[in-house]
Amino acid sequence: MDKEKIIAELNRHKKLPYLDYRLKQETEDFTDTLFYTLFDANTPVAVNLELLEKKFNQLMDMACWDLEKPSEELWNNYISHLPQILENLNLDAEAILNCDPASLSIQEIYMAYPGFYAIAIYRLAHELYEEGVPLIPRMMTEYAHRQTGVDINPGAKIGKSFFIDHATGVVIGETAVIHDNVKIYQGVTLGALYVAKNLEKTKRHPTIENNVTIYANATILGGETVVGANSVIGGNAWITSSVPANSTVYHKPEIKIKTTPNV
Repeated sequence: MDKEKIIAELNRHKKLPYLDYRLKQETEDFTDTLFYTLFDANTPVAVNLELLEKKFNQLMDMACWDLEKPSEELWNNYISHLPQILENLNLDAEAILNCDPASLSIQEIYMAYPGFYAIAIYRLAHELYEEGVPLIPRMMTEYAHRQTGVDINPGAKIGKSFFIDHATGVVIGETAVIHDNVKIYQGVTLGALYVAKNLEKTKRHPTIENNVTIYANATILGGETVVGANSVIGGNAWITSSVPANSTVYHKPEIKIKTTPNV
């Protein structure tokens, strides 16, 4: 096949579907600008809100989506929620500081903890998800996923004072519900028990009630699975049914050590 035919074939196939990767790049830039607007002491809020509105309108124009709300109304509604989002994120940071003996300062939480960063981008994306904005919220949380190893679907519902320790490998599905003062560790999965496209509109992921701690590599599956308040889920536990409040669940591995005697 000559070069012209190869180019024609590539162009024919790459249009199915039409993808404009500027949207991804601009979404990541929007996410960075939004994060700095909320947290960076040298970033002027008033100036950046105008800049963010322009970036948001560009994203919406680039995507060419038809939404019930015009982008100006949607944006104004979104920024009206930013003070509450910031308040919740400050509570998340305080929860990390209070729970992690390795944390040395509140500044360290904001600037160096991947779990906090993942939660921050999730909370900022979730509000857009709730407004019905397609694709952009998912690209925001995937941007955080790439940087932190934490995969939080923007559709998940997460309460106050949430703490992810060490972060890497955490997966939280779209219909998961997490109440207040929950702590989870690396490798935790809040996933679906069954994977089928016809379950798209159903609750597929578990509910975690107040004051629950879930230790490393625990897996909790199923939309009807509820972990009751004040429970502790031990590392490597595999749970597919509900756990009563005030429970302790643990996985008991069998470990054998064989030592060769010194000769």
